[in-house]
Amino acid sequence: MNSLLHFCFILCLFLSPSLIGAEIVIMAVEDPNNYDAVNSMREFGKKELNDIGHRVKLMEGNKALPTDFPGLVPALKDADLLIVFVRRATLPKAQLDAIRAHLAAGKPLLGIRTANHGFVPMRKAPITDPRLFAWPEFVPDVLGCQNTGYETKSMPYSVSRHPGAPKNSPLLAGVNPARITGYKSLYKVLPLARNATPLLLGSAEGRPPAQPLAWTRHYGKKRARIFYTSLGAPEDMKQPDVRRLLVNAVRWTLNAK
Repeated sequence: MNSLLHFCFILCLFLSPSLIGAEIVIMAVEDPNNYDAVNSMREFGKKELNDIGHRVKLMEGNKALPTDFPGLVPALKDADLLIVFVRRATLPKAQLDAIRAHLAAGKPLLGIRTANHGFVPMRKAPITDPRLFAWPEFVPDVLGCQNTGYETKSMPYSVSRHPGAPKNSPLLAGVNPARITGYKSLYKVLPLARNATPLLLGSAEGRPPAQPLAWTRHYGKKRARIFYTSLGAPEDMKQPDVRRLLVNAVRWTLNAK
């Protein structure tokens, strides 16, 4: 029996976190303009991630425009994956440094919707507290996109498979893009980084050009896996194909082999 236990222990050391269960940290904030992110992420964590063996820690920002995520620094030390669903956050340096260290170690990050302006303050609301910091480079350098406004403002849009998506992408397994309707606003994200692999495309009638909705890429010297989607409104999160996309993305980011 001791030999069997020893074998199982050694095996677990080599198995991917996506197979044995991972430590997942989610950053979200309750904000009228952040698409009910806290409730969406809490429900998604319980029903989609806990049920397949992952352990989820939801880190909530302390106010509408977050300046602090209590417990984030120690939580990230043990995290296998960081999910970011925040907007306009200006954080204490130690917290931004913890996110940078997570990525520098080659650990993955999954960005949802407002992450594409996650650490950029509004121009009319500049940082006045010297303890807080922005990270505008997070968008082009880490996510691999731009944040230049809306292709549509509060209008539904259709979703299709991006013509550049790999034929047998595991990210799109069980996902039927034609069944997805994008709600709220279609983000302008072009141009994508050269090493981005687009997966989905959003198109609004009479409002060209179409915009990438989801993609993957690698970041940094250790090639941390990055997934981002601009889907994420409450109406989006209720759609089974969107949820499947996100579960696939979690699996892909954690499966580093």
